[in-house]
Amino acid sequence: MTNIPSVDLADFLSDDPKRKEKFINEIGSAYEDIGFVALKNHFLSDELVEQLYSEVEKFFQLPKETKLGYEREDLGGQRGYVSFGKEHAKGKKEGDLKEFWHFGQEVAPDVTIDDEYPDNVIVKELPEFNATGMKAYRMLEKTGIYVLRALALHIGIDEHYFDHWASNGNSILRPIHYPPITSEPDNAVRAGAHGDINLITLLMGASAPGLQVQNRAGEWIDAIAQEDELVINVGDMLQRHTNNKLRSTIHRVVNPPRELWHTSRYSIPFFLHPRSDMKLDCLEECIDANHPKQYEDITAGEFLHQRLVEIGLIKK
Repeated sequence: MTNIPSVDLADFLSDDPKRKEKFINEIGSAYEDIGFVALKNHFLSDELVEQLYSEVEKFFQLPKETKLGYEREDLGGQRGYVSFGKEHAKGKKEGDLKEFWHFGQEVAPDVTIDDEYPDNVIVKELPEFNATGMKAYRMLEKTGIYVLRALALHIGIDEHYFDHWASNGNSILRPIHYPPITSEPDNAVRAGAHGDINLITLLMGASAPGLQVQNRAGEWIDAIAQEDELVINVGDMLQRHTNNKLRSTIHRVVNPPRELWHTSRYSIPFFLHPRSDMKLDCLEECIDANHPKQYEDITAGEFLHQRLVEIGLIKK
């Protein structure tokens, strides 16, 4: 395989049981094998994607001093702006060559949850920035819940098992700017090799190539999707919860060829997190004599805190 498999959400949403089963089998097999798929017919419109990228580019073009005014280190980088080089891959000391922004969950007034999410940071200079970001957030969250329904059926549990945990979960929408490279990077790349923390990640098309995933043979392959597709991968929480049945694949964003160092790259992943009190204990359906339990019991909130320390966004 030279690229990631493509699946069509319209199959799962159809009234045809055979098409629905086809989608479940395709995405389940892909996530057991490579951990990545390209998904078409999601809920994010081309117009909304275009609007969001326009707002994101405008934000990152603001003066450095303006952007730094939106950095909230007291929140561990979970809302607002995170400046260049601050985050690094687990196990690396070199900071990634990127700056980014975080939109977080806004719980409906009539919903009561145990989690307390910090407020989103409002960008005063761009009146459409926050509203556009949250529109995209909702469409990506909706898409992600349908993907999780298919995976629940693939695992052999109730189709709506994940609905409660993913709805009003601690999800993050992260617009990323990889600035032009101005000097020889000292062992640093745009995003070091890593696995994502969350349940699943939904990534809209980046402005330039660079994303690579590692296959079972340890080879790096380009993750290429069509313009109308989302790249969706399994995160460490889901791998842990399924006792390694579904794979959280290591991936990275490599630096461009030297002749393209002068160019920026923009990317907007949506990290679908559950509510913090969700137990990530290995599901009984994923444990048997050939697949003994691999992980200690832990909640999503506890696991997230561990990983934010490991990647340098919060102090112990």
